[in-house]
Amino acid sequence: MSDDPLDDALDEALAEGAPDAERAEPEPDDEPAVVEMPAAVPALDLTDDFLKLRLVEALVFASAEPVAVEAIAQRLPDGTDIVALLTRLTEQYANRGVHLVRVDEKWAFRTAPDLGPALRMEAAQIRKLSRAAIETLAIIAYHQPVTRSEIEEVRGVALSKGTLDALFEAGWIKPKGRRRNSPGRPVVWATTESFLDHFGLEAIEDLPGLEELKAAGLLDSRPTMAYGARAEDEGPPVDVDEEPPEPLTTEADSEPLSPETGGEADAQAAAPAGKDDTP
Repeated sequence: MSDDPLDDALDEALAEGAPDAERAEPEPDDEPAVVEMPAAVPALDLTDDFLKLRLVEALVFASAEPVAVEAIAQRLPDGTDIVALLTRLTEQYANRGVHLVRVDEKWAFRTAPDLGPALRMEAAQIRKLSRAAIETLAIIAYHQPVTRSEIEEVRGVALSKGTLDALFEAGWIKPKGRRRNSPGRPVVWATTESFLDHFGLEAIEDLPGLEELKAAGLLDSRPTMAYGARAEDEGPPVDVDEEPPEPLTTEADSEPLSPETGGEADAQAAAPAGKDDTP
C-alpha cells in the first residue's frame, strides 16, 4: 500500500472490477463462423460459334412459350447473327422427331407433322348423369319398349330432349321401332347390350324387383312406379325396327305435361346436342 489514501482507494476499485472485465472478453473458442462461398461459375466463351449455337438451342428448348429473336439476342454478345444460328438449327432438326419452327415471328420446338397421328391421345370424357336421366333410364329399363310420352306420364313432368340425348350418346338406350295404333306412331325406346354389360346383367329379366330395391335401401318412402311390371307384357303392339327412326328429331309424341325443373337442367348441360322442347 502507498502513503496516499487516494491511490489505495483507486487500486482497490480497479481490483474489484477486474473479474467483470475478464468476463467481458470473448472466450478463445468463440471464433467467428466461416461462411463458405459457392464456387465461381466459369464464364462461357461466347466467342465460340458452336457454343453460341448450343446456347440458342437451350434458350428455345427451355422456354414454355415461343421465343423472340430479341430475347435471344440479350443472352449473346452484340453483333451475333441470331437469325443465322436459328436457320442452322432448323436445318439440323429437319429430319428429327422435333422441328424448330417460326411461330408469329418467334421460335419454338414442335413435334414433326408426320408424327402427329401417332402422338394423338384419346381421353374418355366422364359425364355425370342428372337425376332426370337416371329416372328416365330406370323407366325405360323396367317398362321397355316405351315412348317418350309414356316416360313423361310416369315421371309427371315434361321430358327434355337433352335427357334422351345423354342416354343415347352413352349407348344405353336405342330406338326400337314405332308404336302401332298410336297417333303419330311414336318412337319406342329400349335398353342396349351396353346397358346390360355396364350394370353386370345377363338379361333384362335380371333387373332387381321392387322388394329387392327396398331391401337394399335404394328406394325411399316416396311413391314410385311398379318396377316389376313391364310395358312389353301388356302394352300396344310395336313395329320393331320397321323404318328405323331418327332417334331425336322425328319423334311424334303427345304434348309435354308440364315444364321440368331441377335435374332436367343438368341433363341439358350434359348433352350438347340436345335442345329443350319445353314451353
